[in-house]
Amino acid sequence: MKERLNLYKAYLSLTKPGIMIMVLVTTALGFYFADRGIPDPALLMWTLLGSALTCGGASALNQYMERDVDALMKRTKNRPIPRGVILPENAFSFGITLILTGLLVFCCKVNLLTAFLSLLTCFLYVLIYTPMKRLTWLNTSFGAIPGAIPPLGGWAAAANHLDPGAWALFLIMFTWQHPHFYSIAWLLKDDYKKAGFKMLPVVHPDAKFTLAQITAFSFLLTGFSLMPSMMGMSGHIYFWGALALGLVVLYTAFLFQNSQSNADARKILGASIMYLPMLLILILADGLLS
Repeated sequence: MKERLNLYKAYLSLTKPGIMIMVLVTTALGFYFADRGIPDPALLMWTLLGSALTCGGASALNQYMERDVDALMKRTKNRPIPRGVILPENAFSFGITLILTGLLVFCCKVNLLTAFLSLLTCFLYVLIYTPMKRLTWLNTSFGAIPGAIPPLGGWAAAANHLDPGAWALFLIMFTWQHPHFYSIAWLLKDDYKKAGFKMLPVVHPDAKFTLAQITAFSFLLTGFSLMPSMMGMSGHIYFWGALALGLVVLYTAFLFQNSQSNADARKILGASIMYLPMLLILILADGLLS
């Protein structure tokens, strides 16, 4: 019984639950903005289920493709495939099954546009971003594209089309990922170098370029986060709250730029982790109180 439970936990870890939570939050955010609320909870539940399945499947395929380098890095050497808990072929089958099941949910219970966006996300994440990590430091920007599609999927699920507001959410998510993942890359640059990943701090170890990228995208995030209010999608509560959140991320970026220390890199990471759930809370509060 214990062995079976451990195997279930190993398969769960293949789906990268942390990334899945982020995807589900941003998908719900897109759904909420498209419908100005949640008038159809059943449709939202089907949308989140399909998103969880396809996201988990893509994460499993990512680990299947990176199993050799995962074994080299301290951060990933205890993942199920490098440890031999799950065979590579089983992880591959698991990932494909999850993706196909998620697409079936979208096609039968949501709509074809959402299914297409989900398939596009899987394609870009697994077949473009994953191999690019070994080729160029631009992998972070390319990887930010599939990472920014979930709010489009949520919007498409609720409205069956994409409005300009959906692309505003895309820009927020696209820019948010840069300070978030560049701070991670800074903290783990030695691990990434060992694995042969061309992350920005590995390619440019003097830190100046990494710091410039983090600061620039933090500025963009602050600006893009205000677009929903400027487009009439939200009110004053969201505007001032989003501005405050953006300034917190920007402040941590300036701290890091001055110190170039791991401690301040962790502050950027912490601020970025806090950003998305706080943004969702602001949206809900704005809808209830405005």
